[in-house]
Amino acid sequence: MTKEDCFELGVISKTFSFRGEVILYIDSDQPEHYYNMDMILLEINKKLVPFFIEESKVHKVNQLRVKFDNVADETDAKRLTKKKVFLPLAALPELEDDQFYYHEIIGFTLVDQDDNKVGEILEYIDNAVNPMLEVSYNGKEALIPYNDNSHIAINKKDRELKVEIPEGLLAIYE
Repeated sequence: MTKEDCFELGVISKTFSFRGEVILYIDSDQPEHYYNMDMILLEINKKLVPFFIEESKVHKVNQLRVKFDNVADETDAKRLTKKKVFLPLAALPELEDDQFYYHEIIGFTLVDQDDNKVGEILEYIDNAVNPMLEVSYNGKEALIPYNDNSHIAINKKDRELKVEIPEGLLAIYE
């Protein structure tokens, strides 16, 4: 399984006990959807390696205490800390038509509030303070602020995302 077939769920943040348990930080608005997993994929040496879950318990809202099969002690568990955690795309919950996952909009056309096509969305940059869309604009990479206030509409059929772009922002990329 490749990264293109998966999404990043979170990270193994630290060890928990001498029994080889770890804390899995779940980076999701719906962490409860992932509380009963049987398996995860860890990125080790740039490859996704399956780890089967023997036991798990909610530690905090976005944290799961996990005991893996074949991870016997704290030494084994310590090798897994700071590893990124992935799941197959099929594990994502279904969304309403007007909702989307950020990985889905890569390749969409960004459209401004006046229905002008701005360019292709290259990446969603998840910055808690100021989330951005990286867009190909006039042969350059432009950064466009993106949040609930700037979102206008999504058209999945036509692969377009309509966003309110601050006045004058695109001029700095011309």
